[in-house]
Amino acid sequence: MSRLPKLDGLEVAGRTVLVRSDLNVPITSDCVVDDFRIRASLPTIESLRERGGRVVVCSHLGRPDGTDPVLRMDPVAGRLSGLGGFKVDKVDAVVGSDAEATVRAASRGAVVLLENTRFEPGELTNDATFADGLAALADVFVLDAFGSAHRAHASTVGVAERLPSAAGLLLDAEVSAFERLVESPTRPYVVALGGAKVSDKLGVMRELLPRVDLLLVGGGMCFTLLAAGGYETGSSLVEESHVDDVAALLESEHGGKVLLPLDIVAAVEFAADAANRVVPATAIPDNSVGLDIGPATVERFASVLRTASSVFWNGPMGVFEWEGFRDGTAGVARAIADCQGYTVVGGGDSVAALRMLGLQDAVSHVSTGGGAGLELLEGKKLPGITALKRWVDA
Repeated sequence: MSRLPKLDGLEVAGRTVLVRSDLNVPITSDCVVDDFRIRASLPTIESLRERGGRVVVCSHLGRPDGTDPVLRMDPVAGRLSGLGGFKVDKVDAVVGSDAEATVRAASRGAVVLLENTRFEPGELTNDATFADGLAALADVFVLDAFGSAHRAHASTVGVAERLPSAAGLLLDAEVSAFERLVESPTRPYVVALGGAKVSDKLGVMRELLPRVDLLLVGGGMCFTLLAAGGYETGSSLVEESHVDDVAALLESEHGGKVLLPLDIVAAVEFAADAANRVVPATAIPDNSVGLDIGPATVERFASVLRTASSVFWNGPMGVFEWEGFRDGTAGVARAIADCQGYTVVGGGDSVAALRMLGLQDAVSHVSTGGGAGLELLEGKKLPGITALKRWVDA
């Protein structure tokens, strides 16, 4: 990865700065449920304010199909203001005369928050007219949304093609963290993957296996791997269309690096209060569904993770939202927190689990972007980052 244009190299005093932040946070009944991403966005916004810039922030929220009152940015504006200790002028538009008027009236150090960028049909297609409208609001652009940098949208790529641009503090830190894992991980390098579907992570598994020392697999995705090994998986989630692909991966030159569960916490139904028991991972009963890794697996995974020199974790080991099926994810999280090496945790559920356990400060880097991080590890170029690089030494 080549270097990015830095925030401190951007002239912002007396100028209007459009910042693409990642404020895509869970909201229930007009309340922000988890403000992790809002907190992570603050250092860049505060730096620009302190340097005399007028800050215009934009972000998407959820996946609306057109305007959706439930996904307006008003709750985000309130939490951003409360956490930052500054006034936030929320605009009920993304582009156009209302947005332009509010931005023109803003003074140095002011913060304006635009409406949900995905209310605009041109956002996802990187529409030239919509990108022009966003660019017209500002003098310079800062991309700080690592969680959206792998999307070629108008607010991530289009604006960077039109305005002098730089990476925000968060984006720069995220890229540096993953660059360390891609280019120079200290050994042993261990990756733990979980989550529901192996299809979401098959590409990164192929790319990582030659590079890592061990790849630990739990969560719902482990059952497709167990099925590929010829084992009984009961009624657990198995992606039948990927069994052959997974089997080929396990039989490849580096397939021996994959560590699968030894035991599984299986339940009679997919329910929080379902009766459950620990069964061998190789023989899950027909009437049972696997919902967590078992205690022997936790012990095995934890012993590997604690002694690693580099660790990346993405995806829970089970249905951690339910207390009865949380031990696997908690055990992995605690082992990573105990690791004295370089540790990176990415993915919304993994980060949520880490924070639920109060362990977020015990790892080297907590990432705001699950998909973007996986794509970097997979060796892919992120469109948002590629768009920024044209401004290096410009």
